[in-house]
Amino acid sequence: MGPLAGVKVIELAGIGPGPMAAMMLADLGATVLRIERREAVDLGVKKELKYNLTLRNRKAIALDLKDPEAVKLVLELVRDADALIEGFRPGVTERLGLGPEQCLAINPRLVYGRITGWGQDGPLAKAAGHDINYIALTGVLNAIGRKDQLPSIPLALLGDMSGGALYLTIGVLAAILEARQSKQGQVVDAAIVDGTASMATIFYGMTASGQWNPRRGSNVLDSGAHFYDVYSCKDDQLISIGPIEGRFHAELLKRLDIDPDQVGAQNDPRNWPKARELFAQAFKQRNRDEWCALLEGTDVCFSPVLSFAEAPQHPHLKARGTLIEIDGVAQPAPAPRFSRTPSATPTPPEAATRAGADAALAGWLPSEEINRWRDNGVLGDGPQG
Repeated sequence: MGPLAGVKVIELAGIGPGPMAAMMLADLGATVLRIERREAVDLGVKKELKYNLTLRNRKAIALDLKDPEAVKLVLELVRDADALIEGFRPGVTERLGLGPEQCLAINPRLVYGRITGWGQDGPLAKAAGHDINYIALTGVLNAIGRKDQLPSIPLALLGDMSGGALYLTIGVLAAILEARQSKQGQVVDAAIVDGTASMATIFYGMTASGQWNPRRGSNVLDSGAHFYDVYSCKDDQLISIGPIEGRFHAELLKRLDIDPDQVGAQNDPRNWPKARELFAQAFKQRNRDEWCALLEGTDVCFSPVLSFAEAPQHPHLKARGTLIEIDGVAQPAPAPRFSRTPSATPTPPEAATRAGADAALAGWLPSEEINRWRDNGVLGDGPQG
């Protein structure tokens, strides 16, 4: 099921954006085979397999990629793949014998997707780094936060998952479409710095035109404005508002019983501190649930600030099935949605085991080939935690 049914992808296991991209491809119906390590590796993430949700919806085999026989097996799988994705530092897969040149020689129509923080070239290409470093270099981290405070860390959503995984996924899909016309594959160099900078395009334009104040917390979209922020309620729970448009702002003032003359011109930054005080006082008069009853579903651009634990219980998300439960774990459903080729309900993460090789490699190799690779010791058990 799903619009990518029939597309076959090999994933060289890693952390962060690589597994997220593989998950998205699998959620949309692609058959993704994860090549897992034979031994446990300190990847900075320690959790029980069932909670490692980005590993859902695909099967895995465990190989020692330093073993030439294991490399031969991967190259055999490459023959029938539409794409391969990897997230090693530049040059690593080449040294293993699984670089673009080796793989495209086996399958000239293969799309070879590479996800790194800094990209495949440039002065920092081979340096270590993480999400915080990549978004810092692009100017994005400096812009996030409140006035007179240090920048706020936006989880790993902005760099790894958005600038990285999403751009890798888009790039791989675009290259697969092109390869079906040209019969030629290519390398997709998805760098998190590139993707993050791309997402900030609008803000680069605002900076160039003088519309963006470089001081954090001084703009409409960065908590500078009273009408685009988070407020505390009587019960200390939080709500968010964002009525940027004048008519929506006017409706919020009416519902808060605030005189527009007290607020002054909405978009004059000189009025924002006083208006913020009025809003803060007003929102402290009721509990969060009371504000939800009064404002939710109106045009004041309102929503409660929910935790990850609370979100699955919200009526809107429940009605849409935005968050679903699989194997007792609440998690996001596949997105986006398709009217004719809907995605199937994801399957829980599976460990790479020698015994499970038949199921993992079904549709990739004949059973006698699978038995041969198992008998010669190439197929083994991966980390089970």
